Amino acid sequence: MSFLYNRLSKKELKKRMFSEVEPRLTLSFYKYFTIKNTQEYRDKIYKNFYKYNILGRIYIATEGINAQISIPKKYYFFIKKFLYHLNSELNNLRINKSLNNEKSFWVLSVKIREKIVQDGITESFFNPNNVGVYIKSKTVNLMLDNKEIIFIDMRNSYEYAIGHFENAIEIKSTTFREQLKNIIPLMSYAKNKKIVMYCTGGIRCEKATAWMRFNGFKNIYHLEGGIIGYVHDARKNGLPILFKGKNFVFDNRMSEKISDEIISYCKQCGQLSDTYVNCQYNLCHLLFIQCANCSVNFKNCCSLNCMKKSSSCCL
Repeated sequence: MSFLYNRLSKKELKKRMFSEVEPRLTLSFYKYFTIKNTQEYRDKIYKNFYKYNILGRIYIATEGINAQISIPKKYYFFIKKFLYHLNSELNNLRINKSLNNEKSFWVLSVKIREKIVQDGITESFFNPNNVGVYIKSKTVNLMLDNKEIIFIDMRNSYEYAIGHFENAIEIKSTTFREQLKNIIPLMSYAKNKKIVMYCTGGIRCEKATAWMRFNGFKNIYHLEGGIIGYVHDARKNGLPILFKGKNFVFDNRMSEKISDEIISYCKQCGQLSDTYVNCQYNLCHLLFIQCANCSVNFKNCCSLNCMKKSSSCCL
């Protein structure tokens, strides 16, 4: 292979993905560790992933790796072996399997970034490895029963909207960077309380716990493997799953159903709904919640104005 980037159109790649019949798994993993030569590291991953038809989004930075990928099921043990042998830092890598096997990605993108998650932290002596205490589903459920313990959702507001732990605090924001900026003054009253932080797969809440400890918070915990890890561990041990609603994911699936409860509402009619869509009008493309009826009435658009503009574009 003489190139290390995708050369097909997204339309063609998406068509290929939906016509594929081979079973796939969606996996996610991350690790904070030092990567000295990010370009070499990136190219090695791209070559091997491309060879085995692995799709998804991978970020490489000097601070580590962050990946969400779709792999042919038959290559699961290959990918584990490849990652574990990529370097010694990945020997104990935690790999999260998705909660469903719907098709998720149709392109392979391996990018070098300044950070694997944009946090806005500039303090040179901040230590991202000084994290909170990992907890699993049994401890999580017990702590949820204790009203003195504070749960904080470290995901964006649109993620929180369709699913979260009951009474978990939402740090209203559209970016993780914004959350970290706001959380310290917002939670200043709770420096000596027990605080549990969670996110989708663990990467954001891990850094958030380190940020809280850096700012003087003493009793900080976080869910091992995030929401995905919590659900898998609870199912494995026959424990009740106390997360309500859906888990938002950043791929073609949009969400993974965890419980039957619907806790969010259609933007247009106010009826219960937990289905995210992007406005059909391409110049808008707003991400919003829309029920089945409004999807028909507004032709998959977020407003009458966008519906009219979208219709005129098709004439």
